[in-house]
Amino acid sequence: MRVAVDAMGGDYAPAEVVAGAVQAAAAYGIEVLLVGDKLRLEPLLGPKEINRVQIVPATEVIAMAEHPVQAVRRKKDSSIVRAVQLVKEGQADAMVSAGNTGAVMAAALFGLGRIEGVDRPALMTLMPNPQGYTVLLDVGANVDVKAQHLVQFAIMGAAYATTVLKIKAPRVGILSIGEEETKGNELTLSALPLLKQERLNFIGNVEGRDVFNGRADVVVCDGFVGNVLLKAGEGLAQALEVMVRREVAHNLPAKVALGMVLFLLRGLRRRLDYAEYGGAPLLGVNGVVVVAHGSSRARAIKNAIRVAVEAVRSGLVQTIGAGLAGRSAGGVRTVNG
Repeated sequence: MRVAVDAMGGDYAPAEVVAGAVQAAAAYGIEVLLVGDKLRLEPLLGPKEINRVQIVPATEVIAMAEHPVQAVRRKKDSSIVRAVQLVKEGQADAMVSAGNTGAVMAAALFGLGRIEGVDRPALMTLMPNPQGYTVLLDVGANVDVKAQHLVQFAIMGAAYATTVLKIKAPRVGILSIGEEETKGNELTLSALPLLKQERLNFIGNVEGRDVFNGRADVVVCDGFVGNVLLKAGEGLAQALEVMVRREVAHNLPAKVALGMVLFLLRGLRRRLDYAEYGGAPLLGVNGVVVVAHGSSRARAIKNAIRVAVEAVRSGLVQTIGAGLAGRSAGGVRTVNG
């Protein structure tokens, strides 16, 4: 398997990206194609890495502040566009980037197209719960959506839960402000009856807390709400650690237990840390594309590549396509496994 990695994208590129790519190549038994400035990348690779890591030259870089669509159209030889092209041409099985998220999405849409039946691709992430993880989407690709888009998100999220997480008949919920069917906004209220018509294991409305308690395996929402929830989760464990430190600062008995408490909190923070879950798959495009956090260091890049590898090996794109096939003709399909 080959994974194309945008070596120039992210706050710590290219050094941390290269380090993570090298680690991933060794850990997952894959080849990595580093796409970027050859003169900057070659010094970062030792002789032992050459067998599993190759450099694919790209002369341009899309900066974080650039307009995504305009940059993709103008910079045809950028590391993001070239990485997507490698997937399109069959030279790579997936691509990973910690660069401009909008540019990655635009390049993927222009270069790979959408899976039939998908109107809006969605960014997906995993949120920790006591039993494992909850699939959450959309987390930022679409801040405004329609009811039918949430239905597509549900089918794609269920496909991920089934194929990658190996969950049979994943429970699907729509994020709302209460469990009652009468609660919600215009979007959730209109999506509810549509989701009931699908052959999904749909459990109705779920609340924000249910993302973390494991009541649902898949939770769908618009990208605005999902991104806010994701960022809140990232900051939660960090805030808890600071608050615990302050509480025990002047409490001697509590200081004795502080080490154990902080140890447990750090474990929780790792589960909420973007570096641990790696990256957000862009579900709905006709290929495996993973968007890593812009502040990714080597561990996060390695885990983002792992996410891509898991998606390819599980046949995620094909499963999503099968789940959506025939819906345009009014049919419903199941991805319950």
